[in-house]
Amino acid sequence: MIRIALADDHKLFAKGLEGLIEEHEGFLVTGLFPNGKELLEYLDTEVVDIVLTDLNMPIVDGFGVLRHCKKHHPELKVIVLSMYDEEKIFRECIQLGANAFILKDADPDELIFTINEVNEGRYVVDFNRVIQQADVTPFFDAFREKYRLSRRETQILKMISTGLLNREIAETLSLSIQTIETHRKNIHLKLQVTSRVELLKKVSEMHL
Repeated sequence: MIRIALADDHKLFAKGLEGLIEEHEGFLVTGLFPNGKELLEYLDTEVVDIVLTDLNMPIVDGFGVLRHCKKHHPELKVIVLSMYDEEKIFRECIQLGANAFILKDADPDELIFTINEVNEGRYVVDFNRVIQQADVTPFFDAFREKYRLSRRETQILKMISTGLLNREIAETLSLSIQTIETHRKNIHLKLQVTSRVELLKKVSEMHL
């Protein structure tokens, strides 16, 4: 059983995440905490395998959690959950010993995959790849807003425009092919196209 403690000050998000995680056999969320202070007090008396922590929290934030764990619980694995995809934040998390960094709009199977990899000691955070994937130009960001594309959909659209196939995209992002296919269907719907040819034509017309 993988024991997980979760810290996030957004209660609805935290409860939803708890339900998502515990749908998978072998996962147990042992505690939900609205700030880093309560999480750290819990860690000083209880044993867990993995901590999932938000960065932006009251009293003690995610950076404080990382510092405390690095000093007092070096054996503990920490996965950072964040809505921020700035390189400066990634690099600070590296220095503070984060085992993984997941954006909050990531796919559920990406989170479960990461938890398993981190728990087994195989997951190595490639922040350069994460930064590259998260990078969007101001024009592309405006395009995303116009068509109400999620960050993940924008990322996949960029990869499609380079000629990558579903299988290649899935392997690159460590996602299932089914997840990529679902994203592609949503992209087609939002851009009002019905085929790969029409999609690439749309991308070309928008000078993406």
